[in-house]
Amino acid sequence: DYDIADVVPYINWAYFYHAWQVRQPVGQQRLRHEAEQWLSAQQGRYRCHAVFRLLDARSEDDDIIVSNAGTAVRIPCLRQQQQDSDFLCLADFIAPGGGDKLGLFVASADQGLGTDFDADPYQKMMAQLLADRLAEAATERLHEQVRKQLWGYAPGEQLSIGEMHQERFQGIRPAVGYPSLPDASLNFILDAILDFSLIGVTLTENGAMCPHASVSGLMMAHPQARYFTVGTIGADQLHDYARRRGLPEHTVRKFLSANL
Repeated sequence: DYDIADVVPYINWAYFYHAWQVRQPVGQQRLRHEAEQWLSAQQGRYRCHAVFRLLDARSEDDDIIVSNAGTAVRIPCLRQQQQDSDFLCLADFIAPGGGDKLGLFVASADQGLGTDFDADPYQKMMAQLLADRLAEAATERLHEQVRKQLWGYAPGEQLSIGEMHQERFQGIRPAVGYPSLPDASLNFILDAILDFSLIGVTLTENGAMCPHASVSGLMMAHPQARYFTVGTIGADQLHDYARRRGLPEHTVRKFLSANL
């Protein structure tokens, strides 16, 4: 659990300004001041929450296999297929022979931030946009703790928050539903391991999270690990991915519609 004051320093304000469509520095400064005052008024009323687990892991072709309470759990990944790509897959950054680790996480801001301000359109928008930023900031804070303490693969790291926003740290944290890990239904696999309900997060039938201000994904420590966009995949990979997911192809086609 994090107090609002714990995660505010980790907010990436650039995304907040973009959401408001405020481009001028003076306007951005004024908007940030209003947002910080609003957040200060909510201190003690709302919090952010996160769950993290570190599991033994190995890769098998394009899958990552983790050990959860003695049971092998397969996390299927997708590989770039476009000719101008590097043909990357997240499984490339996990050792195939075992002895590796993978972090799984989910983070969220209190649901009330998205529901308690319906009577005032301005406050409602402020609350919802800041809830998104708080969830991302909680993830940034958690990832720092993971690198330096919980996993501890970079205990001597000394980065400013600006450098964290520039992803100067070792490793990556690809989020479910984002370009490297586009299948939102993978949340069902993560939920079975992490139990999202511990922090009040539920899933829709398509794997979307509620509250909306939630982030889930993987944490990888490999020094060469980097983000990438899977992009368009072919019918061959769709068929293979459906097999690895253990789901009908028509169902997976719905989950991956943006990549087809």
